[in-house]
Amino acid sequence: MASEKIVQVSDADFDEKVLKNSLPVVVDFWAEWCGPCRMVAPILDQLAEEVDQKAVVAKMNVDENKQTPTQFNINAIPTMIFFKNGKEMARVVGAGSKDEIKAKIDQLL
Repeated sequence: MASEKIVQVSDADFDEKVLKNSLPVVVDFWAEWCGPCRMVAPILDQLAEEVDQKAVVAKMNVDENKQTPTQFNINAIPTMIFFKNGKEMARVVGAGSKDEIKAKIDQLL
């Protein structure tokens, strides 16, 4: 069960929910059929609860949204991009560990 703290983003609302967000945002680019994406999902659910009010954890389905993944050169999934003030600050390609992902979020806070 996905955390209610996870924000779903699309090509249409990416600028508003991610780039213009006053909080740091980590966006998980994923797909339903992707095994490693399913492995990292519970980690992101936990982190969304832990960083609530300090940062945003968002997910974008690359099968349903083509424009944004192309814009950010997403060549493999899962890819997590960490944004602050509308700029990419870091990225993790593949199913990163909770500690690795949390450390990147902490760097943005």
